[in-house]
Amino acid sequence: MILYSAPASPFGRKVKLAAHCLGMADRITVRPTNTGDPDDEIRTVNPLGKIPALVTDGHTLYDSRVIVEYLDSLAGGGKLLPASGDARFEVLTRAAKMDGIMDAALLVVYEARFRPEGMQVESVLKTQRDRIIRGLASIGDDAYANGAMPDLGEIGLACLLDYLDFRKQVDWRDHAPQLVSWMQDFGAAVPGYEDTLPTDRMLADRLLVADHPS
Repeated sequence: MILYSAPASPFGRKVKLAAHCLGMADRITVRPTNTGDPDDEIRTVNPLGKIPALVTDGHTLYDSRVIVEYLDSLAGGGKLLPASGDARFEVLTRAAKMDGIMDAALLVVYEARFRPEGMQVESVLKTQRDRIIRGLASIGDDAYANGAMPDLGEIGLACLLDYLDFRKQVDWRDHAPQLVSWMQDFGAAVPGYEDTLPTDRMLADRLLVADHPS
């Protein structure tokens, strides 16, 4: 399987963390992807030009939630996402909220990255930061207890918090101090956590400038 992603992408990281938790990381080759490059292969793999995308057995899967569900099914199902019932929809809803907060965090980055200095729209930045803060405040204070097998919502939460630390849109500890111990416990228990932390490292002599969501 080939995963098209970039080192900074929180959505790509969701897939990589899921693969580690399911014991499938060694079955996936990560293809470094620059979504800002019009010649990058991603535009033929996914017509939207977004990451992550997974190519497997002649099929291409996107977005990140679809890919994680696919990997879960390969591992027998019901591991990162309950197979049915209220529990499934509870996890899906939490995962959707984390994705929504990550979308807002990405829009803060894009406003600064793609508009000339001094031309950023402060109302846009405020709107997105407010969404991040409201989302963080809505997350409960339950202790992390799933050990090496987090659910999809928990993977999304960890990727969100680390992405906020990485890009510094807001200091999440100011708005969700209840998550400090949760994050420590998650990082200590979940395989692949350190190896998948976001980075801006140079790959193949190119700076992968986009964190594009999917």
